[in-house]
Amino acid sequence: RKFQEVLGGLKYFIVGAGAIGCELLKNFAMIGVASRGDGEIIVTDMDLIEKSNLNRQFLFRPHDVQQPKSRVAAQAVKRMNGEIRVTAHENRVGPETERFYDDTFFNRLDGVANALDNIDARIYMDRRCVYYRKPLLESGTLGTLGNIQVVVPFLTESYSSSQDPPEKTIPICTLKNFPNAIEHTLQWARDTFEGIFKQAAENAAQYITDPTFIERTLKLPGVQPLEALESVKKALIDERPKMFEDCVKWARVHFEEQYSNQIRQLLFNFPPDQTSSTGQPFWSGPKRLPEAIDFDPDNSLHLDYVHATANLKAEVYGIPQQRNRDIVRKMVMNVEVPKFVPRSGVKIAVTDAALQAEENGGGGGMGGDPDMDPDRISRLQSELASLGRPDFTITPLEFEKDDDNNLHMDFIVAASNLRAANYKIPPADRHKSKLIAGKIMPAIATTTSLVAGCALLELYKLAQGFNVLERFKNGFLNLALPFFTFSEPIQAKKSTYYDKEWTLWDRFEVKGELTLQEFLDYFEREHKLKITMLSQGVCMLYAFFMTKQKQQERLNLPMSEVVRKVSKKSIEPHVRALVFEICCNDGEGEDVEVPYVRYVLP
Repeated sequence: RKFQEVLGGLKYFIVGAGAIGCELLKNFAMIGVASRGDGEIIVTDMDLIEKSNLNRQFLFRPHDVQQPKSRVAAQAVKRMNGEIRVTAHENRVGPETERFYDDTFFNRLDGVANALDNIDARIYMDRRCVYYRKPLLESGTLGTLGNIQVVVPFLTESYSSSQDPPEKTIPICTLKNFPNAIEHTLQWARDTFEGIFKQAAENAAQYITDPTFIERTLKLPGVQPLEALESVKKALIDERPKMFEDCVKWARVHFEEQYSNQIRQLLFNFPPDQTSSTGQPFWSGPKRLPEAIDFDPDNSLHLDYVHATANLKAEVYGIPQQRNRDIVRKMVMNVEVPKFVPRSGVKIAVTDAALQAEENGGGGGMGGDPDMDPDRISRLQSELASLGRPDFTITPLEFEKDDDNNLHMDFIVAASNLRAANYKIPPADRHKSKLIAGKIMPAIATTTSLVAGCALLELYKLAQGFNVLERFKNGFLNLALPFFTFSEPIQAKKSTYYDKEWTLWDRFEVKGELTLQEFLDYFEREHKLKITMLSQGVCMLYAFFMTKQKQQERLNLPMSEVVRKVSKKSIEPHVRALVFEICCNDGEGEDVEVPYVRYVLP
């Protein structure tokens, strides 16, 4: 009974009301969390319920579609347990909502349970829990795979302390010239979408709206300035459509370049009877011999590509679209395409290492020649300047796989299957293409319920106040094998300066207001540490190598004023403390690693 009172008084923040979030809320309701005294569960999720959620997010029903997840989930668990106190928010967690989730909010919590679907949000919440020294229950699934990690203040490492190895990627040369599987052509189609409808459009849009765009671009390393300016020139001058017919012409020419000209150039460089340095046929093993495609307006796949590409181009430039395929077909039949002539001396990299060497040396992989030529950059600047400030807008497209009317998946399917036809790879239908290109990993209700149950076991331990590492368990499971294993959490890494031991959970607490000089003197006097560099976020507030003039300008200013002056931003009213990172030398002048500083504002 006493322990039930403890559970009833818990205050927990559940971040996410999707598959895992629903399971956690149900579990919390079933064991009586937040059903006594001052107990409360706050759940936040900015998403609306989609029809595709219903198979695994069991708190939702068909009539709930397009309703906020957090609100519907909260109402559902209240029907399960009428005594539970649940407050539903529809906020995204991040710096933009810290005025809601501030010191007062976190200080009253007993812990946080993550039910998130992306790494960035997980890392953000992990950092907030470390800062506020709150326990974190972190769980995740990927198909039949699941994991649970418990983060305990002053005891375990945090979620961000360890990182998974990077995912395996498809070699660039395989994507560009030698695909052999439908996954390769779909990734190539996604990259093409991002390149022509997002990245190029973003560069052009920034040029139109940001007067400092060229100045910023010229500071980029390598050939990036040249590539960026050329993409802007193409978007604003060379390939700018003025009406839908221009979009159709561009799409038809693009088809010819992608599925005919590039293949002919590849075969010119590496003929079908080409042999390698060892005498083996070049076109063997994973290298499939391609063939160029001749455009046929009566071929539905060819017309699919032109129809989707032309309409997406029109959307980028704000031109009225034409969704009638018959009209598009008539337009495309009137387009004249330049005759292709293979070019000699074009280098085509066969491996990623060769491609990297060519790019470093100024070569361009597939017929490009992006030498870092100051004259070409000057000419591009002059041509763009002569255009003046454009009086039209360009809208970059964000890939969205779930909208069947936006033509994004139509483009991906057509572009991928045409590429597959080039290389005699079996095509993929829309459903399979969506799964692969959208990187959809089916979520399974049994996996989510299992990890939520494991999280609940760790909640019991946290609620009882256990503070011995051996009591807690991280879990890893794979229902397909099946495989279940549990291990002790990794202990927080310990560091030392002088004879003081510290972990990521420790920090210096300094009460303001102090001037910068007083701040430096405080650390030298109280901790025997000489601060050599001091930063807040991305702003360098003090460094030993700064000019004397700049140091003198800041030393007598209050710390909060130094932050305002350097960041050129005011401190938000809800901010009660600032976080400073410091680099220090000890009494012997040696660098020492020390915790961060929490500077409490007066």
